[in-house]
Amino acid sequence: MWKILISIVFTCLILLSLSTGCKKSDRDTIITDDPKNEEPAGFLFGADLSYVNQILDHDGVYRDSGVVENPYKIFREYGTNLVRLRLWHNPTWTLDVYDEPGTQMYNDLFDVEKAIRLSKEQGMSVVLDFHYSDTWADPGKQYIPEAWLAIRDIGVLCDSVYNYTFNTLSYLDGKGLMPEFVQIGNEINCGLFISRVPDGFPDCNNCNGAWTNLRSVIKSGIRAVREVSSNSAIDTKVILHIADPVNVEWWFENMMNNGALSDFEIIGFSYYPIWHTGVSISQLKQTVAGFKNTFRKDVMIMETAYPWTTEGNDNYNNLFGAEAVSGFPITPEGQLDIMKTITKNLIDGGGIGIVYWEPAWISSNMRDLWNTGSSWENNAFFDFDGNVNMAFTYMTYDYTE
Repeated sequence: MWKILISIVFTCLILLSLSTGCKKSDRDTIITDDPKNEEPAGFLFGADLSYVNQILDHDGVYRDSGVVENPYKIFREYGTNLVRLRLWHNPTWTLDVYDEPGTQMYNDLFDVEKAIRLSKEQGMSVVLDFHYSDTWADPGKQYIPEAWLAIRDIGVLCDSVYNYTFNTLSYLDGKGLMPEFVQIGNEINCGLFISRVPDGFPDCNNCNGAWTNLRSVIKSGIRAVREVSSNSAIDTKVILHIADPVNVEWWFENMMNNGALSDFEIIGFSYYPIWHTGVSISQLKQTVAGFKNTFRKDVMIMETAYPWTTEGNDNYNNLFGAEAVSGFPITPEGQLDIMKTITKNLIDGGGIGIVYWEPAWISSNMRDLWNTGSSWENNAFFDFDGNVNMAFTYMTYDYTE
């Protein structure tokens, strides 16, 4: 019988804030022309659709011009060619948050299997985002799965990561659902499995030892990806993902450590311009080009978003309120404009793709740990009636001009 362990004591591996204090987002490359049905060859226009299955199961409805439509089809028809999906280890809490306990979990292997199948049926590639946790993982929290709480040895943990990653991908590959991209962890600025009871890993409070342990764990996950991919029709690429571009150089210099870890393809970072003010949008081109030149890896924005309204459509308080980035009003036009501008600067800097976080998280009877509905519906690519809004067209703009 599964249980959720709520009380977990964790200590952060290392947390470094490198904010420059820059509050301004200059508009050196504003895109204002009408969108066109062209995109740069090979560029990845992604959408994190991790909530879609749960929303559909709890009365959410998606429309295009008033006609109810399959959301996966909507995204593909409007230019999405990559779907990102998070995977939790054993998220039994997704059953228990409802007044009447549910009968299936969400963001577990079987929910992800369904989402990958529905995405690939529409011709979209997939990023599988291993959180290596039973719940949300981000820079402030990396809760070790309950099933691994008794582990005290770094070698045993590496074996657990390898086996879990290998078995997950082998299962999906056996279904013809091997993802084209895999993230080893989600926003791992502070490392993986830093929630320890009671004593922590060896050298947890020592910077050098902590980087060594983290590097070992990541290598175990990458080795599993390589071994499954070597026998698959899909040549899966590996992404390492942290939050905020101001942390990229520090983190990857320590992680790669003059070649100590180099077997990955893509540097991924989250870039929410309302929160991540250390790099303005106009600085993004130079910043991305610098990452490519320094680390010789491809670069992607793995999460971004911007609101189209300050209003809400339910009783769940929205995470983005009235604060706007200078020059980009919180309007449908402002949302579209900022997405085109971010994308243009990313492309000009040599980036290979961008993923919008949860553009389909509309209001519904879906429930998470905190409330029912959505804290993100004002950032979605749908209006409050569930109809497609203009933000979708940033994916079909001609960025070659």
